[in-house]
Amino acid sequence: MIALMSNQSSAPALTENDHLILVDGSTFIFRAYHALPPLTRKPDGLPVGAVSGFCNMLWKMIQEGPTKEKGDEPTHFAVIFDKSGTTFRNDIYPEYKAHRPDAPEDLIPQFGLIREATRAFGVPAIEQQGYEADDLIATYARQAAATGARVTIVSGDKDLMQLVTDRIGMVDTMKNKVIGSEEVFEKFGVGPDKVVEVQSLAGDSVDNVPGVPGIGLKTAALLINEFGDLETLLLQAETIKQKKRRENLIEFAEQARISKQLVQLKEDVPVEVPMEDLSITQVNGPTALGFLKAMGFTTLTRKVAEITSTDAEAVEPADVPVVGWTPEKPAEEKPENNSGTEGGNTGNGLWTPGALVEAKKAEISSISIDSSAYETVSDIARLKEWIAEIYEIGHVAVDTETSDLNAMQADLVGVSLAAVPGKACYIPLGHVDGDGDLLGGGGLVPGQIKLSDALEVLKPMLEDRSILKIAQNMKYDWLVLSRYGIEMTPFDDTMLLSYVLDAGVGGNGMDELAQRWLDHTPIPFKEVCGSGRNMITFDKVPLNKATAYAAEDADVTLRLWHILKPRLAAEGMAHVYERLERPMVETLAKMEHRGVSIDRQMLSRLSGDFAQSAASVEAEIFEMAGESFNIGSPKQLGEILFGKMGLPGGKKTKTGAWSTSASVLEDLAAQGEPLPSKIVEWRQLSKLKSTYTDALPNYINPETGRVHTSFSLASTTTGRLSSSEPNIQNIPIRTEAGRKIRKAFVAAKGKKLISADYSQIELRVLAHMADIPQLKKAFAEDLDIHAMTASEMFGVPIEGMDPMIRRQAKAINFGIIYGISAFGLANQLGISRGEAGDYIKTYFQRFPGIQEYMEETKKFVHANGYVETIFGRRAHYPDVNTKNPNMRQFYERAAINAPIQGSAADIIRRAMVRMDDVLQNSSLEAQMLLQVHDELIFELPEDQVEETKNIVIGTMEQAAEPALTLSVPLKVEAEAADNWDEAH
Repeated sequence: MIALMSNQSSAPALTENDHLILVDGSTFIFRAYHALPPLTRKPDGLPVGAVSGFCNMLWKMIQEGPTKEKGDEPTHFAVIFDKSGTTFRNDIYPEYKAHRPDAPEDLIPQFGLIREATRAFGVPAIEQQGYEADDLIATYARQAAATGARVTIVSGDKDLMQLVTDRIGMVDTMKNKVIGSEEVFEKFGVGPDKVVEVQSLAGDSVDNVPGVPGIGLKTAALLINEFGDLETLLLQAETIKQKKRRENLIEFAEQARISKQLVQLKEDVPVEVPMEDLSITQVNGPTALGFLKAMGFTTLTRKVAEITSTDAEAVEPADVPVVGWTPEKPAEEKPENNSGTEGGNTGNGLWTPGALVEAKKAEISSISIDSSAYETVSDIARLKEWIAEIYEIGHVAVDTETSDLNAMQADLVGVSLAAVPGKACYIPLGHVDGDGDLLGGGGLVPGQIKLSDALEVLKPMLEDRSILKIAQNMKYDWLVLSRYGIEMTPFDDTMLLSYVLDAGVGGNGMDELAQRWLDHTPIPFKEVCGSGRNMITFDKVPLNKATAYAAEDADVTLRLWHILKPRLAAEGMAHVYERLERPMVETLAKMEHRGVSIDRQMLSRLSGDFAQSAASVEAEIFEMAGESFNIGSPKQLGEILFGKMGLPGGKKTKTGAWSTSASVLEDLAAQGEPLPSKIVEWRQLSKLKSTYTDALPNYINPETGRVHTSFSLASTTTGRLSSSEPNIQNIPIRTEAGRKIRKAFVAAKGKKLISADYSQIELRVLAHMADIPQLKKAFAEDLDIHAMTASEMFGVPIEGMDPMIRRQAKAINFGIIYGISAFGLANQLGISRGEAGDYIKTYFQRFPGIQEYMEETKKFVHANGYVETIFGRRAHYPDVNTKNPNMRQFYERAAINAPIQGSAADIIRRAMVRMDDVLQNSSLEAQMLLQVHDELIFELPEDQVEETKNIVIGTMEQAAEPALTLSVPLKVEAEAADNWDEAH
């Protein structure tokens, strides 16, 4: 631990044995602000999210140092801030930093609080009028290094890299990266002593440093390495061979000299705080706690109190001044929100809790989270007492601890329960000796209930409909316990509660939610089980550590439920949760449990085929390139394509290498370039082999002989499902090679697979939402929608239509949904950008309702911060009003697409939730195995194909009803076969 408090001039000057830490305050502030969700102080609404993040980062550094390395502890420490106002650089160049946007409104009052926080921890908070923080850092660093002391600058700011020497280093804590001379050279192409020369030429658009037009970092490095320094280069500019470069260097020579004055850090600032005042001693516990209590940071208050051995209860909250903020009006003076219920929308997509929810937050947060107070239940009698108390309360948070993240292969190690915030227990069931030695009870650690006895007592309560079970990511716990004969019902899932309420606002994991709603950081898994090669499975964790970790999870989950559940009714989102989210837990868990068969031999043959095909394509690539090279190396590939062959469209990455991303290669291939086309083909073959044909057999469960993918419920803003271990959603379907992989997904002996797929569901949703008469009529009459579109756009009859014209209409139909640009459509169809732009313009003229829908959606998302599906699911875009035009347009495109894609996802969810009951009530043996976008896969006896198809199609086509009657019919196509590809 680094114990800190400024020693105020009583310490001697630095020596070669000292170590000075200089923290770039701006880096910490903006990292804290952008990395964490908004947080306000209870009860007055003061924004303190950045303050909270800053305090946690500073406290972590106080405890661990900048690199956690032993012997790296500092003797001197300071946080350096920028002082508001102009500096000497503005006198040199008035436009310096003129383009920087104003700080976010809710961050402004936190600047002063962060400085107060720094001082509260006993760390000097240094700023000085007329100078930037970087100048102060440079001055202190050079002074300290001159005495022989070591200096560590905590920042990732490239402008500070000019300071790096053998005595001055940098640490970017955001990337956990130490920056020395080698890293500087990697960034700039020159050593630290030449960084200023390179920056003078390249300029900096962020700080509005002009530099020399047409010269980037790589060119600047080449020039400085050749000429030695800026002044020599400018004096000899006439010798430069490249005409444009020579002309710019001559014309903008003075501009380059000015730029050098702007980027050169001042190392002789007459600092107002002498170096001696940066020495450190112990943190003053009451001072630090007074500030933390004033901010309402309960978790950090507890941690600091423990470390400093201070009685937190005896410390009064400090009187902390707040500048630039006016307290919110009392709740009764606020205007009514748009739903007429408790709580309201702020207009940026973030819900503001109403008084009832805020009161619940305050109540829950007032109960400390004390992991040492949790109980280890080691006998049946005590377990029965816990269950009796749960019956009195009527709900319980449940969490399982297992030996594996794969629910289908995990052994149950223990169960934790919490019925009252602050009171939780852990029931260890399968902990073994960490060294693997057999102890009493068949190798189990003593002090545990026999697994079968515990489950016999737990099962009636977990299946009792009078007791609500609460979990975070319930699907995992439900699936684990179902393998032990327990099917929990009814239940709530805090992950899904958060997802329904705040999709797009922040993460829905327990750690993120605990930080956002409880200002608490749960015990990290790696703290209990280790990491890397030293990681152990949970059954090896000692019981005391297991109890603290597992019971805390249950306690935190219960607290989150108390806060989040009331919001459903307050915000009118209960129907989304009850109809679209909660029922999917059991539906997906059963699908995962069933799994699907794959043909291992077929995959082995495909791996061989793909390897041969890739080798053949590789040979063609080498012949076209005129030499052999590593196709998998972006650097070598870039040099071949753009350096040697001079293909158009070459773009450099930040590292100075040529970009060979998929989009770059696909653009070149679309322009008819043969080599990029072959490289795309080679990459596809290599990926299919490594990702699927080689990998899929490794996912076969040894007990079931089937593959059990895991579906993720809360992973997309729009509500679409994703899958992992393995990911079946991304198996290509448009290529012959991708379809071959689907052939390896097979029906069990004596059975068939049915693939049931919604036909053009997103276009149908668009026709309904945008009210497009031509599209609605075409769908009602079951016409070829793409041929109809082509007929409307190009004035050609549907009968005998040229397939190429239909293909163009199809590309536009689907492209419009995803906000395709003229450039994107031109690449896709192989036409000019102007022609593609004309196509899109004509499309909107023929279907004006689509453009009206898009414009209305953009207005709505800018006003409200979210958009809704036809079933009321919300996708939030809190940053849609950003001043960055590229990001704003990105959010607008996403907001236009989300109601369409999300509504389609909602429809298929409704079909899935009903499907098991419908099939079971019809006495059919078909089982739903997989969901891939708009498609459902079933396995069934061969003699039940036709009857099952009819029931599946009927259920899927009526999925929107009775909640909603669509103005266009849904259409489902279903086929049966021995494998997935043939069925599709």
